[in-house]
Amino acid sequence: MKNYDKYTREYFTPPVSSLKWTQKEYITAPPTWCSVDLRDGNQALVVPMNLQEKLEYFQLLLQIGFKEIEVGFPAASETEFAFLRTLIEQDLIPEDVTIQVLTQSREHIIRKTFEALQGVNKAIVHLYNSTSVAQREQVFRKSKAEIIDIAISGAELVKTCAAQTDGNFQFQYSPESFTGTEVEFALEICNRVLDVWQPTAQNKVIINLPATVSLSMPHIYASQIEYMSEHLNYRDHVILSLHPHNDRGTGVADAELGMLAGGQRVEGTLFGNGERTGNVDVITLALNLFSHGVNPHLHLENIPEIMSEYERLTRMKVSKRHPYAGELVFTAFSGSHQDAIAKGMKWREEGNGPHWSVPYLLIDPKDIGREYEGDIIRINSQSGKGGIGYVLEQNFGIDLPGEMREAVGYRVKGVSDRLHKELIPDEIYEIFIEEYVNITAPLELINYCFTHRDDYEATVSVRMGEELKEFTGVGNGRLDAISNALRTNLGMDYTNLVYKEHALEIGSESQAVTYIGITASEGTVYWGCGIDNDVMTSSVKALFSVVNKLHHSTSTQRLVNNR
Repeated sequence: MKNYDKYTREYFTPPVSSLKWTQKEYITAPPTWCSVDLRDGNQALVVPMNLQEKLEYFQLLLQIGFKEIEVGFPAASETEFAFLRTLIEQDLIPEDVTIQVLTQSREHIIRKTFEALQGVNKAIVHLYNSTSVAQREQVFRKSKAEIIDIAISGAELVKTCAAQTDGNFQFQYSPESFTGTEVEFALEICNRVLDVWQPTAQNKVIINLPATVSLSMPHIYASQIEYMSEHLNYRDHVILSLHPHNDRGTGVADAELGMLAGGQRVEGTLFGNGERTGNVDVITLALNLFSHGVNPHLHLENIPEIMSEYERLTRMKVSKRHPYAGELVFTAFSGSHQDAIAKGMKWREEGNGPHWSVPYLLIDPKDIGREYEGDIIRINSQSGKGGIGYVLEQNFGIDLPGEMREAVGYRVKGVSDRLHKELIPDEIYEIFIEEYVNITAPLELINYCFTHRDDYEATVSVRMGEELKEFTGVGNGRLDAISNALRTNLGMDYTNLVYKEHALEIGSESQAVTYIGITASEGTVYWGCGIDNDVMTSSVKALFSVVNKLHHSTSTQRLVNNR
């Protein structure tokens, strides 16, 4: 990390002390929420949503309770334009919901935007241009005065186009890259735009101050927000909006401190989806308020359902440790944690205390559709390897090695995706048995025996098609000897024998289960499982299962190469 000295602090502090927010202990009311999933979130996807997916996502946002939704950049592409027109022409926007559209301060883009908005009931037109030192010097190579001219000319054209377009419009301005802009200059350009738009009590203007790139610690952003809040003209008729990104991992902290400092509105995304490290996560922010006894005015009672829809439509995955929503955030592996939670739940069931205070659980999982016990794990194409492993263990006693869960998970999810359905435990077990357990083709185990001197010598009888063969091999253990017999006589090249076995306690008390993993020469890991009344036989069956999988894969690859 010797290059640390090439970096410096590229943010700007207010010219006067702006620290009143530090005297506030907590946030007493939720902000106005604006979802930017369909713009910021969508432009950050590897595969952007198509029209149908965007319509489905819009409905999800309505169900959650968003009253302001940025639906896109209609001048950017035909899909964006068509999506907006579909919402308007098919009357899909509820009366109490305001859509928002984004436009650069460029004439043809502004005009195209209003063309897309024709006939809308209510819309926020979000105008922006970049104001930071880096953008002014490196990208635009323009002076402050020229940057102000861009903003003013755009604001004037927006006002003109709004008057000429059928619809009801509210205006919003963002000095993009606000966090890298001198605070006094950001104030000047915002006030100049406000002078053009002349906000009133009946038609307030939104000034949005984005942490386009998070450059400072959160307290600096809060001080910047407070200074702007106290010095903006027409302040009573201005809605001060925050738009934090998460480059430093402080998006939620920036928003929370920004609200203490005067922010009245927050633009963010579900689960923090967005470019680079993402936008501020609205769900985390809202549930943080909830955990302090503040109603966030969003419907987050079923986080697993929201997460499933999000993953399906965006093809993104929510981390298992994601606040509130992650698969494992209410799961305790530590015995002492489990004991404390159990005793805390019992204490609560006995009627002690009016407020939630169970150790290790910030909120009651049931309030957001979760269960501590994990009985809500259900398997579909969006499920994780942990959930599939849990189902196999809890229902059938199959305790997969950690490394094997990923392979089994992908297989099960593939079936779910192909069938377009949720898989019940019996179906998951059937897939596991068919794919991994006691596989007998093309190599079928007939018998085996051992001779032990200094090493073990194994003799293995096998059937290959119509042929019966006998292989011998030597190893430092019985399974190693059989493995060497197969490897030598079949010309297979694999390493790293991973082994795990346990008693199968569900369904049959006397059976044993063995899992074996091998790494082929090209690096691919293969897995097999054996189940038998005898532990050694279950191990040999597991070895045959995985060798058969490797043999089948190798044969398939040869066919492909020959073609």
